[in-house]
Amino acid sequence: MAKSLLFIPDISGFTNFVQNTEVEHSQHVIAELLEVLIAANTQQLSLAEIEGDALFFYKENEVLSQEKLLAQIETMYTAFYGHLKMMEKNRICPCMACSSAINLELKIVAHSGDLQFLKVQNNRKPFGESVIQVHRLLKNTIDSDNYALISKDLAEEIDMSLSYKSSLFNFKLGNDTYDNKNIDYIFSEIDTDELKLKPFLEENQIVLNRPPNMVFERTFKTNSNQLLEVITNYKYRNLWSEGVDDIKFNINEVTRLGTEHACVIGGKHLNFKVVTKKNDNNELVYGEQNIDSPLFKELYQFFNITAISKTESKLAVEFYWKPKSFIKKLVISFFAKKLLTKNFNGSLDRLNEVVEELKKSEIK
Repeated sequence: MAKSLLFIPDISGFTNFVQNTEVEHSQHVIAELLEVLIAANTQQLSLAEIEGDALFFYKENEVLSQEKLLAQIETMYTAFYGHLKMMEKNRICPCMACSSAINLELKIVAHSGDLQFLKVQNNRKPFGESVIQVHRLLKNTIDSDNYALISKDLAEEIDMSLSYKSSLFNFKLGNDTYDNKNIDYIFSEIDTDELKLKPFLEENQIVLNRPPNMVFERTFKTNSNQLLEVITNYKYRNLWSEGVDDIKFNINEVTRLGTEHACVIGGKHLNFKVVTKKNDNNELVYGEQNIDSPLFKELYQFFNITAISKTESKLAVEFYWKPKSFIKKLVISFFAKKLLTKNFNGSLDRLNEVVEELKKSEIK
């Protein structure tokens, strides 16, 4: 029987990340990164299981060549650290989960051996000694959380030399004992500065050299970070946004600059993109740009949050727009502004109710 490849990318720092940060946002961050790693699987590896902070891939009865294995490792590191950089550059949330995500690291362990399979509810799951060994190799004594490890068995299978060096890889010999059995391996710490990260769209601040068309203000008895969370977490949006039937968004994505969502109103989808503008007053600023309005060629709403105290915040919501035509300007002046005033004051009332309900649930 031909040897099979076992391949595990494992996000380092996950346990500490979840225990010491806001749980929901940390879960979203990890889910995003796991999706990025899955998308970076360029060698048609089979995904056996998602193991919390890790992915267990295998290639049955086949082992990648040295060239393809190292290319796959580099591709995953490049995708992982590129996404972390994008998340940091476009971050709007000040919570610990979002601000500390940039400190997460990645380790990849690769092994080869014979595979057996269990069939559970029509799913084939690999098991056996090789599966045990590859997971044991994750619990090594390497003094780093950012490395690629290749077992001795796999290195010999693909004629991988300890002397192999490149701009990214500089392998060293390692050895650990598991259940009184020595397992040899080679490993290379990854210098992230050597990764050729792909460029990403870094969102620019919106410049509006004019006063807003309308402003709504309200004070809330909650801290500024919590108020921002309620406004930017779209699972709450249809609880307080007047006239909105549903919100369509990616539940595994942390809201940041450039992310999109859709408000469903009367069966119609209005699409929005997250933006920001210059902030001179130490406010938390979250903005949305409507990208397909039938009335406006330009429509923005900005939520500006100022901390009054540790338990109280002021919210100023600014609306900026430019109509598509003179006729539509008249429609907005005579009808839309009145409707917006009525609906948005109702929305702020409901937003306050949601904030108060969340405070009660936290106390319980």
